Amino acid sequence: MSERINARLSQPLAEFVDRMVGKAGLYETPSEYVRDLIRRDMERRDGQCVHDAILAGSRDVAAGRVFESSGDFRTDMAVLDRKEADGWK
Repeated sequence: MSERINARLSQPLAEFVDRMVGKAGLYETPSEYVRDLIRRDMERRDGQCVHDAILAGSRDVAAGRVFESSGDFRTDMAVLDRKEADGWK
């Protein structure tokens, strides 16, 4: 299922889209260009989420908020909950 989106563009933006579309451009239609922009933005944002998670993990390690895994996810989550409740003491 697809949705139709209509957007008004200023003259400079419309001219830029015109240059990006057609025989001389990279895209066949304005819709193809907009879909590609949205996909790239989604990928960038997903990458930013991964980056933020890695950074948060590094900060936890630097602050000593680590423990040895038991190998069991549920057990580890219970340990994590206890440690966070106790302020990692």
